[in-house]
Amino acid sequence: MLRVEELKNRTYEERMEDVYRELPIRSSEWTNYNASDPGITILENLTAFSALQGAEIVTLSYRAKMALLKMAGFLPQRGKCSKVLLSSDHIAEKTHLKAGERFHLGDLIFETNKEVNVGVSRLLGVFAGEGDEYRDVSFVLDREISVPARIFGEQPKKGNSVYFVFDNDPSSLKELIFYVKVIEKATRNKTEDRTEHIFADLKWECFTDTGFTEINVRDFTCAFLQSGEIRFSLPKSGLAKFGDTPVEGYCIRATLTRAEYDIVPRVTNVYGFLFEVWQKDTKAFSQTFGKNDAVTVTSPLGSEQVYYLVFGKEEKGSSYRRYELASGPGQSGRFCIYEDHHDGRVTFSFDKESFGYAPIKTKDCVRVIIYSEDVMRRYNVGKVIGYDDQEIDIPSSNIVHESFFLIARRKSHDGYIYDFVRPEKKGEGALYYHLLEGEGRIIIEDPGDFIDADLFMGSVAENSGPRGNISEGNMLFIDNDAVPDGFYNPGPGTGGAFRESLDQVKDRFIKDVRTPYRAVTASDYEYIVKTTPGLCIKKARAFMNDNTNLVNVVVLPDSDDRFPKLSRIYTDKIEQRLKERHLLTADFKIIKPSFAAIGVKCTVYVKKHFTDCRSQIEERIRSKIDYIDSEHNFGDKLMFEDVFHAIEDLSCVEYVYDLSLHSENGKLAQMREYDIYPRFDCLCYLGEIIIELVTSDK
Repeated sequence: MLRVEELKNRTYEERMEDVYRELPIRSSEWTNYNASDPGITILENLTAFSALQGAEIVTLSYRAKMALLKMAGFLPQRGKCSKVLLSSDHIAEKTHLKAGERFHLGDLIFETNKEVNVGVSRLLGVFAGEGDEYRDVSFVLDREISVPARIFGEQPKKGNSVYFVFDNDPSSLKELIFYVKVIEKATRNKTEDRTEHIFADLKWECFTDTGFTEINVRDFTCAFLQSGEIRFSLPKSGLAKFGDTPVEGYCIRATLTRAEYDIVPRVTNVYGFLFEVWQKDTKAFSQTFGKNDAVTVTSPLGSEQVYYLVFGKEEKGSSYRRYELASGPGQSGRFCIYEDHHDGRVTFSFDKESFGYAPIKTKDCVRVIIYSEDVMRRYNVGKVIGYDDQEIDIPSSNIVHESFFLIARRKSHDGYIYDFVRPEKKGEGALYYHLLEGEGRIIIEDPGDFIDADLFMGSVAENSGPRGNISEGNMLFIDNDAVPDGFYNPGPGTGGAFRESLDQVKDRFIKDVRTPYRAVTASDYEYIVKTTPGLCIKKARAFMNDNTNLVNVVVLPDSDDRFPKLSRIYTDKIEQRLKERHLLTADFKIIKPSFAAIGVKCTVYVKKHFTDCRSQIEERIRSKIDYIDSEHNFGDKLMFEDVFHAIEDLSCVEYVYDLSLHSENGKLAQMREYDIYPRFDCLCYLGEIIIELVTSDK
């Protein structure tokens, strides 16, 4: 067997020691072991080769590591830009923001990914509708306060609605984005699908000339159970004013078509007409055009000095040619006329008659790349040599994977041709490479037809990973003097992350292996039940009935009720999850929780000069007996001495003279000597309590 660790760990010097020990055994005539001896020189070279070979055997290429990880179902997660929603309520009139508009928060930069109009409309009021009555909950629009509003009433039911009223018709916008903040239950598990609605269904409508019309909505709040955005697509025909609410205006409403909430929704704030920015800092920007003359671009790189490279296709399906910039005609060759409008816009014009060359009119026939000065100084990446897994460092790190590509320059019979190559794009003769965006490095797996090509950075943007997940309530400043500052993020940034390193993937793999997936032991059942997506589960306990080969799982949901009940939705969701994961040889049953009141009677001597002794003692007793809100689980024994010592440990207590516990339901919890033994599906809670206090003379 090949001892890999031995090959890896043995140094050249250790191997040479083995050689010198072996020589007298192999040849008694060989006595000259000096470095000048030709035989020793040969052995030194062979040993050095053996050492290098041993190191190479245990060195896995990036491709091999990726293949092994893929076999296990794990690949490094790519870096992502944080996404932030911004409010533009401070803008009084319609304002156009171009793609690539930059916003600053300290040293962090955020950019728009597409053109957007802001200041189009503003929320005027929010009203809860129950029947023909409207309840004003417009205080949720005040970002300075967070007063919860039960927008569907104390007991939500089918037909209850919430109305959002605003001042102008926003149907010209491609998408509306609202952000809703709610009081969330910390115990609620995240849903696998963020738009899944488990406990309620909503019908979303906007008011038009023909009445309320249903609209397409992506609701990421789980029907107002968790904070998140709501995205609307409005009809192009436009909206009409709605006058039935206390405030007249254009209107969107949400109506409950199913209401089986485990917890009543409580909304604290609503923010309307937001737009999305990504945390990234574009260093080189690329734009393509389908026309071959008078191409105008606007730099998204701010006010700093920028540089332009212009490329054009001279045949359909061909590579690009580079066109040098010229101020006017009078030259022969691949040139384009460059005109600076001194307002951030630059126009490039092509004239085949004057220069002899020009792009043809076809899809993406012209590409303009705009570089910042920093990138332009170091945009040359290197040359494709052609050996396996060639690695090349890129003068940038924490790169946004989606926007990155390289420019590959090759020689042809009449000059250079250029191709724009994105990571991991396969094709006949294509340059196939991996981008390690966190480290700023590429690994060329297959050079294809690009051996000896020169590589340059094309489009590149950097991000700050998790730093971009900013907290809510910040003011961001726009890098545009024509637009007033005051942009506010009502919710936190989400999704920002760096690319996973191989060590992080390994840690994630180990964690996944140790996380129960198959329900085998009692703890497996309990973990799987408690992590059911979308549910709030406070406690779970599994018991095996060996006689029936049945696993009983008792579950306590987390709700606003004093004694939570296990609803049909909870039971169905848990059963569905366990059916996918339990062993075929063992069946299971979901059991609703039972509750047993425990009565307490005690006489306690308290110290002088202490006030509020009764409430302190009662609270201490409650903390030991109330299993619903404590760490005690179903069926845990209630020990007399635990309650006794808990009271005795209070600073106001001299000593406990008398204490007795009794179960108020003998079927659910039984007394055995001084202790109480609840049934396997039972939780204790404090029942009748009688406390007699005696002030000590000490």
